[in-house]
Amino acid sequence: MDTGTSSSRVPNRVLLELRASRTWGRPRLARELHNFCQTRGWSSPGESNIEKQIYRLETGRVRRPEEFYATLIAAFFQRSPVDLFGPSESVSASSSTYRIRSHKFVPLYVGADAVAGFRRRSSTAATEDDWLTCERVEELDMADARALCWPFGVVMFHLVEVLEPESVSSVAVWRRLTYDENMERAVQAVTGLGIKVLSDPYILSAYLVEDTPLDGAQHDTALRLLCVPRVLVSRHEKGTPEEKLAHASVVEQAFLRDGFDHPDICDFGVRGIATAYASWSGVVYSPLAPEQCLAERELVACELSVQAAWAYADYIRRVVEAGADPEVPPEYSWRYLRGIRSRLTTERPQETSQHRAMREAIVNTSGLVRRLDQAIDTLRDCDRR
Repeated sequence: MDTGTSSSRVPNRVLLELRASRTWGRPRLARELHNFCQTRGWSSPGESNIEKQIYRLETGRVRRPEEFYATLIAAFFQRSPVDLFGPSESVSASSSTYRIRSHKFVPLYVGADAVAGFRRRSSTAATEDDWLTCERVEELDMADARALCWPFGVVMFHLVEVLEPESVSSVAVWRRLTYDENMERAVQAVTGLGIKVLSDPYILSAYLVEDTPLDGAQHDTALRLLCVPRVLVSRHEKGTPEEKLAHASVVEQAFLRDGFDHPDICDFGVRGIATAYASWSGVVYSPLAPEQCLAERELVACELSVQAAWAYADYIRRVVEAGADPEVPPEYSWRYLRGIRSRLTTERPQETSQHRAMREAIVNTSGLVRRLDQAIDTLRDCDRR
């Protein structure tokens, strides 16, 4: 099946990684597949035709090959066709409702001194689910949220909620109604201890979609809408929650009928393994092959680090725009931020293609690199004075 325009093509990262793991070029893989056909007694299409097919699959020009090629490549790599190319009829619905694990991240910049105070007087514990150094702050934990802190001055509340909505519209309205309450509770938890919040609170959401009532193109459209739910509910819209839901449902049905895309959305999924999107509004991840896809904790770890760094850089921006010079401890100045930028933008030696695609999509759609660059320049200028 031809995927059409280049903007809609999704490279087959599984096939690319399998070939790369053998350090083969496409001609070598085509030759090996041709020889494999001969050993099995199958009629080979010829090395040149096989190489063309590999190119079309790897570059996303074809999402799922003809049955012969699907069987040949899957048998050669000892993988199932679904693992390599996805379900033959896309995703099949298996539920009457959505089943979603919602992660809300609420970062607050309070300053390095305040964080040091938490660490001195309360019980903290190192965490293993973050790329940057952080600790759990039990003093700030809420019944439905854990509190984490970073030494450079950020406290973050991480809320996990299980949702079973009937539509994306329900999530969009729920999100809009609960965001203000969640931010207010987070601020009160900190200020209740006499700590001043020095940043504007915000929330970033990530959704792990375990099941949907839709299949095929509508399934994909629903996930894209969930990645940018603000298109369904305007923050300026008047009316009761019921009226907002009714309006959002009409908009959602139109998108499900006609399809939906948005320039802010970045696709980091792998066909047959997971459907995944990131945007300025949040992240959506729908696993198809649980044993091969990214783990939920990997998504959480990425967002924790990205949002902590974002909150720190945004605090520096606010101070600059207020006409002042930011004052931060020397150990967390521009050299420290330069290290954070490297950690979040540079691939690791053992990083998989899925992990790299996730990191790049989340970092790029957040606008973090631009903010870090500005913060580094600002702090470096302050050091020179």
